[in-house]
Amino acid sequence: MSGMAVQKMADRVAELMEQRLRVRGVDLAAKLRRGARLLPRKVRRNAAYLAQASSTAQVPAMQARLDHQRITDAYDVCIRYLKPLGASARRRALLLDMLRGIWASALVTLTLVLVVLVWRGFV
Repeated sequence: MSGMAVQKMADRVAELMEQRLRVRGVDLAAKLRRGARLLPRKVRRNAAYLAQASSTAQVPAMQARLDHQRITDAYDVCIRYLKPLGASARRRALLLDMLRGIWASALVTLTLVLVVLVWRGFV
């Protein structure tokens, strides 16, 4: 894996951070400084490793010390989290969340009504 490949991976993660999290910055490291709190710990840790690896890959003598498997794994974790949902998937997820909320409210209300009815001696 060349230094350019690592840099392209870091650029792709930085681009997705800008699109999905609306974080501005010059490179991945700058975007992480601004928006790290918006990422889960695992994704934040992998993105930081990818940013560090991309800066290390710029020095030709240091390229042999890079752990290519870990860089690929870090890239996969970041991409999996930051990949934007499609419009239909987003609508479906919103509808399912609303239905779950309605179902939970109805279940709690029904349970409370039954408890009151048993307590008062009607059932």
